[in-house]
Formats: sequence, structure tokens, C-alpha cells
Amino acid sequence: MSEQPELNASGTGDERRDSKHKKAMKKQKANIDATVAAADIERGVAVLLTGNGKGKSSSAFGMVMRALGYGYKVGVVQFIKGEILSGEEIYLREHYLQEQNPNMVFYQMGTGFTWDTQDRSADIAAAQKTWEVSKALLADESVYLVVLDELTYMLAYDYLDEAEVLEALSNRPEHQSLVVTGRGGGAKLQAIMDTVSEVKDIKHAFNDGIKARKGVDY
Repeated sequence: MSEQPELNASGTGDERRDSKHKKAMKKQKANIDATVAAADIERGVAVLLTGNGKGKSSSAFGMVMRALGYGYKVGVVQFIKGEILSGEEIYLREHYLQEQNPNMVFYQMGTGFTWDTQDRSADIAAAQKTWEVSKALLADESVYLVVLDELTYMLAYDYLDEAEVLEALSNRPEHQSLVVTGRGGGAKLQAIMDTVSEVKDIKHAFNDGIKARKGVDY
């Protein structure tokens, strides 16, 4: 004789689970709806993507593509990187950096990593020149999103004046959003950001001797 589902006044076991799930989801929806309704401030947001894990710049470029998809003007400034073309740069140059497309500004410090140059004075000069480009974007009302990739290292190495940087970030146009990437950055930078996300390194292929992969890592 085959077993029959346990029955009681509230129905079968499956029915009870379905009812419990429905009640839980109804409660969750009410909580989410209330949270969404409470967020009624319309302005740009400042996001810091930090931590020792992989994917900070990739996440920032995801937001770049999102903003460009809506037709917004975007400014990207990369500190440190620049000697080797990344897939993101190649794509943007081919599709968005044409003269007829005014919605994309892309600038790289172009000196590579500081441990490669080993020239502090030259690095400081390059950082300050790159910062002038960043300040212009941060003051431009027409720019919807500014990405300052690896800016945190410029603060950590004292290549840029922290107070000046924080003031420019804080006083950008109200509707302009900002993404800063890089490890660290300091407590003062975190304090002025609206969203701070830490990317944690749990496991990395490079530590096992696996080479960086074109189209995945760069």
C-alpha cells in the first residue's frame, strides 16, 4: 500500500509549505515596498568600490555601460593603469570615443603601476595632471556619471592632497553620480560616500600560477 501525504485540517504537506512560502513572500514584499517608498531623495550617489578582491574596476565599467545605454554623458579617469590596453578601453574606443559621440570622456594617467615606474616625482606629476582632468569632470553639470578608477592609491601614496580631493568629490553637481575604485582610501573618503562596497579576495587563480586571461582579467 503506497504512502499517502499527511492530511490535516490545513491540507497536505505541500499545501502547508506553499501557504507558508506565500505568507513569507508577502511579508518580504511589504518590507521591500516600504523601503522603496521611503527612498524619495532624488540626487546623484557616490559609490566606493574597495577591498582586496578582483572586480572593482569591472563593476565600475558595468555602471559606465549602464549610463551610456540610457544616453547619459560619462567621464572615466584611470589612475595607475594605461600601459596595456584593457578590453573595456578597446570597446569604448571603438564604440563611444568617436568625435561624433559627445557622451564619453576617457582619460588615463598612462604611466602604469607605481612599482613599475619607481619614480615618485614623475608619478606625482602625472597624478596631479590626471587630477586636473578629474576636477573638470567633477565640476561639469553635463556629466551624469564620473568614474575615478584607482583613485584610492593616489591618496594612499600621498600623490594628491586628500582635503582637496574630498572637497571636489563632495561639491560635485547634485545630480552627478560618482564611482571611486581601489583598495583602501581611508576613513575620510568612506565617510563622504553614499555606498561603500568591499570586494573580498577569497580565492584567486593568479595565486595558483594561472596567467591573467584576456577578456576576463583585462
